[in-house]
Amino acid sequence: MAVLAFACLVPEQAQENPAPVVPMDDYDRTWNALVRYRGLAAEDDGAVLPATRKPVRPGDHYEGVPRLIRLLKLVDDLPSDAIFDDDSDLYEGALVDAVQRFQSRHGLEPSGRIDEATLAQLNTPLAVRVRQLELALERWRHNPYDPSRPAIVLNLPEFRLRAFREGNLDLEMKIVIGKAPERKTPLLSSELWALVFCPYWKVPLRIQREELVPEIEEDSSYLSDHDLEMVNEHGVVVEGEPSAGMLAQLRAGTLHLRQTPGPKNSLGLVKFVFPNGDDVYMHDTPVRSAFYRSRRDLSHGCIRVEKAEELAEWVLRDEPGWTPDRITEAMQGSEPVAVKLTQHIQVVMMYVTAVVLANGKVHFFDDVYGEDEVLDRKLVTASRHDSRHE
Repeated sequence: MAVLAFACLVPEQAQENPAPVVPMDDYDRTWNALVRYRGLAAEDDGAVLPATRKPVRPGDHYEGVPRLIRLLKLVDDLPSDAIFDDDSDLYEGALVDAVQRFQSRHGLEPSGRIDEATLAQLNTPLAVRVRQLELALERWRHNPYDPSRPAIVLNLPEFRLRAFREGNLDLEMKIVIGKAPERKTPLLSSELWALVFCPYWKVPLRIQREELVPEIEEDSSYLSDHDLEMVNEHGVVVEGEPSAGMLAQLRAGTLHLRQTPGPKNSLGLVKFVFPNGDDVYMHDTPVRSAFYRSRRDLSHGCIRVEKAEELAEWVLRDEPGWTPDRITEAMQGSEPVAVKLTQHIQVVMMYVTAVVLANGKVHFFDDVYGEDEVLDRKLVTASRHDSRHE
């Protein structure tokens, strides 16, 4: 990512600190954080914390403690009035708590251990954080959704979903997104128009051909073990053991695989449908372990949501008759139940690696899809073009 000429690359209207033009004051909060971090970058001495052969744990001696204290006070993870012995190199107490706060703000597990990933974030120059905020400001400038209407906003590098109604944050949760770089979840805007409880999973042809057919060739019981069935182009189930001819048809796409509703279904107990040209959607998942990971680009492109039942309740709360009990019953059924919404809900995929929360805390995330790098190059090119025509 280019780190030159930061100030001149913020759009002119942003430099004038205009009124926020996006919902929930995201633009305004980002602007304020940018001003602050520009000051911090100018104030910071830029010292680099030394690497170690193994993670620094609470109670360890670490020669980087003085720099760690200065940095964490500067970015407000450590209280400015915290007192330490001038000659101490002991990593303990309030300093460990501060590292945990820093880790939480940078998409890391707040273990308190200074491992390789934590050290990389600690040693990231504050000028780079300034640039992340500038790029976030540029994205918020384009007013991604209408705050007067309900909206589900998914920030991909943060691996997080937030649901807004009447300008209020009602619900948020972790998400799993498409794996970088080959299975990236697309950046799109759409309208949620339906839910399907107890859905079938119609296996995409690429997954069918490249991943499942080899498994079926290896073990014919793979179909029954994973609640999969073969269907023809008319949706009629093809019974019997998978023959060589059937496998050839599966590779060709003239036979299709689908997974029946139930606890093993890859879509879990509900999927959320919104039209788009990439055939992606949000869905529940039976695999919960992924939500315990700090980096969650693990899917084939669709979005797995951590709290599917809560999201379904939020989506359906204005739909007559869809009480929490009825939603639970539908999710625990054995047949698909489709619900079309009377009022569509905005769905927006965002890509912001610097997120400023309502309390002013700034959270930074890795550029997992390289989108910041792309935007940075565009702005640098535009700035150079403008300068040549002045």
